[in-house]
Amino acid sequence: MTDQAPVPYAGPVRVLSGVQPSGALHLGNYLGALVKFARLQHEMDTFIFVADMHAITVWQDPALLADQTREIAAAYLASGLDPAKATIFPQSAVREHAELAWIFNCVARLGWLDRMTQFKEKSGKHKERSSVGLYTYPVLQAADILVYKATHVPVGEDQKQHLELTRDIAGKFNHDFDRPGFFPLPDPLIQGPGARIMSLRDGTAKMSKSDPSDNSRINLTDDADAIAQKIRKAKTDPEPLPENLEDLAARPEADNLVGIYGALAEMTKAQVIAEFGGKGFGTFKPALADLAVAKLGPVGEAMRRFLGDRAEIDRILAAGAEKAREAAAPTVAEVREIVGFWKG
Repeated sequence: MTDQAPVPYAGPVRVLSGVQPSGALHLGNYLGALVKFARLQHEMDTFIFVADMHAITVWQDPALLADQTREIAAAYLASGLDPAKATIFPQSAVREHAELAWIFNCVARLGWLDRMTQFKEKSGKHKERSSVGLYTYPVLQAADILVYKATHVPVGEDQKQHLELTRDIAGKFNHDFDRPGFFPLPDPLIQGPGARIMSLRDGTAKMSKSDPSDNSRINLTDDADAIAQKIRKAKTDPEPLPENLEDLAARPEADNLVGIYGALAEMTKAQVIAEFGGKGFGTFKPALADLAVAKLGPVGEAMRRFLGDRAEIDRILAAGAEKAREAAAPTVAEVREIVGFWKG
């Protein structure tokens, strides 16, 4: 890499993100990503995809994958994404992602990927049994971002390292091929409140669709009774809610529920504590359950409505894919010329 300061990217401001269709979406996905996507579409050019290519880095049932893709799209729409404002599409429908990923595989360095902590976490003790796709996942992620020359990417803590890799790949490509400023070095959009929602059964573990306990999460398709019941059963401790943030931080389950309330009500944790500090969970949990039902109930209803019309979801995805290809194709065509591929 060069020691010189990178040439600033002069293209348009654009945001890109996506969610894998590998399981039911939950409250953490909604607060950490979906509502923020809906907000961003009013601020900048927005590309939101269903990451089905990433999903198959681990086994997915082919008979279910297309419907899982539709379910993610329905969640996007139910959360407020508007296909007239945001480009919503399946990753696999835009072949330029895969072509640019191969070129980036030849730019990225093995040592960079060896440092990716997510692969170590996901592969566990038997990494030799993992797919090559799981190992090179961050390179495809870089292609997802840079094929649209996205300048901003919403990220949580677990994705910051991948975005740094994207910046490294973009910088090395620009330097190696003497094309300063060709690719932007995308900036993170820190997700703020609701970015990290924890399990309802364990305040030290992130809420996850892979958790075997359904009571650990609130699914977007849960009805009002299920939402209220899961909050009533959420793990807590016998003490009333603390009256300051320092004491709250030492109590992970209480901290998580306060954070959920704050994210749903668009309040800070300090504001929630000012209202509920000193009160027991017998008072706080019913208030949280009522709030969660009020906020998530309409989302679940909208999801079920969209999923009842698969043809309309497919139409939206097809139109989005066409728009995405129109944005991605010129980037890949120029990259092909830059690296010296045969034109024919």
